[in-house]
Amino acid sequence: MKRRDFLKKGAGASFIAGSSLLFGNLTKANASNPQDKKDLYDLVAIKGDDPVKMFDEGIKALGGMSHYVKEGQTVVVKPNIGWDATPARAANTNPDLVKRIVEHCFEAGASDVYVFDNTCNNWNKCYINSGIESAVKEAGAKVVPGNDESYYKPVSIPKGKSLKEAKVHELILNADVFINVPVLKHHSSAKITIAMKNLMGVVWDRRYWHSNDLHQCIADYVYHRKPDLNIVDAYRVMKRNGPRGVSDEDVVQLNTQLISSDIVAIDAAATKVFGLEPEDIPYIQIAHDMKLGNKNLDELNIKRIKI
Repeated sequence: MKRRDFLKKGAGASFIAGSSLLFGNLTKANASNPQDKKDLYDLVAIKGDDPVKMFDEGIKALGGMSHYVKEGQTVVVKPNIGWDATPARAANTNPDLVKRIVEHCFEAGASDVYVFDNTCNNWNKCYINSGIESAVKEAGAKVVPGNDESYYKPVSIPKGKSLKEAKVHELILNADVFINVPVLKHHSSAKITIAMKNLMGVVWDRRYWHSNDLHQCIADYVYHRKPDLNIVDAYRVMKRNGPRGVSDEDVVQLNTQLISSDIVAIDAAATKVFGLEPEDIPYIQIAHDMKLGNKNLDELNIKRIKI
């Protein structure tokens, strides 16, 4: 067996193990009463072979997009568009998924839907080569750049421990609804990047985070504004060489999607899908301890769907 094939096979095995922990029983949810919650479920986990159909079924289980988006509201959808890479690389969020989310927002009555990211590579190339710009424009969304400091306004984060202030994109400050759509993947600095880490794409001064306790800053920012909904794209997952990736060989097919309004819970679940434990990722444990969400999946009402 070639070393490359061995690594890819080993990566797939770890994913399967983590996925089986989350999808232990695909026929029933946990026992708690969903009517006691704001959402029908704390988290929905979907397995399937089509990200669009997976989202359709997942959002239906949560009462539909109208549960989050009301008539006439302005919505910001924040995928990961940080890298000048094609969809096959899985460095960015799946464009078909992002397009379908936008369509659901308009079907729910949104007046405007905006899509943006503060990219790491050239923003024009990222938007185009990721496939996201053309996909969401087809759905009627407005694509906005995040490459100029003038778009960002200062905010204070009094409860933050390491992060006391930040410059946040004006779209986030003015939106009625904020939908966070990260792609699950390896990250050289934070081990993995998921929903909380994806919020670094809505601020300007993220270099400060890297030099001032990155994991604490990631958790601190959640105090400013939690997304109203988080959708984790774990359909194709970059197992190594993240966050940009080196080649398609870094990617494993996992066919998974997670949806939750609890940003800590969804990161905890995605971590297991990746083959790790929530305790392995410091910012998840920190955010849980700060009561920003619940990482204990056995305490959550989880709807598991297989398509």
